Amino acid sequence: MTPLLRNFELDQAAGGTVLLKPENLQVTGSFKIRGAYNLLSRLSQEQASRGVVAWSSGNHAQGVAAAGAMLGIPAAIVMPEDAPTAKLSNTRRLGGEVITYDRYSGDREAIARGIAAERGAEIVPSYDHDHIIAGQGTVGLEIADQSIEMGLPVDQVLICCGGGGLSAGSAVALKARLTDVAVHTVEPCDFDDTARSLEVGTRVFVDPAARSICDALQAPTPGKMTFEINRKLLGRGLSVSDDEVRSAMRFAFRHLKLVVEPGGAVALAAVLAGRIDTKGRTTAVVLSGGNVDRGLFAEIQQSASG
Repeated sequence: MTPLLRNFELDQAAGGTVLLKPENLQVTGSFKIRGAYNLLSRLSQEQASRGVVAWSSGNHAQGVAAAGAMLGIPAAIVMPEDAPTAKLSNTRRLGGEVITYDRYSGDREAIARGIAAERGAEIVPSYDHDHIIAGQGTVGLEIADQSIEMGLPVDQVLICCGGGGLSAGSAVALKARLTDVAVHTVEPCDFDDTARSLEVGTRVFVDPAARSICDALQAPTPGKMTFEINRKLLGRGLSVSDDEVRSAMRFAFRHLKLVVEPGGAVALAAVLAGRIDTKGRTTAVVLSGGNVDRGLFAEIQQSASG
């Protein structure tokens, strides 16, 4: 469990009450451990003995590696060769076997499924699995329960979105506790496939030429399972620019004393950039991760703007 935090500077900027869910303080530095542990802990002894294979830009990789280490299950993860050094090294440090590929020309899922077939291993998807979605959904469950305990039941929740597992699971939990709550995804501008998919009612794809500093949020299209949930439960999707993300990362470090990675800062960026009305409302913001390379983080913090 992670806490729900409030900050005077942020409330002033938003003109309302903002409650932060700092999943950057979670084990492995992101929410991904929740779903990974939930799935791995449900494997039979025979399944566990054959190991697991996953694909990830970095945070799911660390979650799977950590869950595998806790449960004694061998874990192999297919990761982009240009993933942040911190994510690659942490995955290896946690005991994961890292297999790299080119994110712009390779098919990570096909590579992972091929390895799993060769080894007889179990697949651990990044988001499109009921146990993963349920595990990630504990973020929403905690937000609902903690905000009610604080006497500040949330009116709306902003969730960083890649494949949609965190938003899908959290929306189910939030709506079960707070029926009138609005749940919104937030994505990088050029990776706003969930926002566009929600608008048209069917899954759309990201332009292969798209680029963003938000390495954790570069799924090519919403998940099949996750989108079926999200299209029924979510409000409109929001998007932010890389410059707005940088500004949010500076705000988090300077005013909240928190290290947040680019993909983990998009929901906060949406509040600071005024993408949604927060005046007089109680808004929960998920900071989904804090695994950022030191060089990039220092560069962003030293920027004169923001």
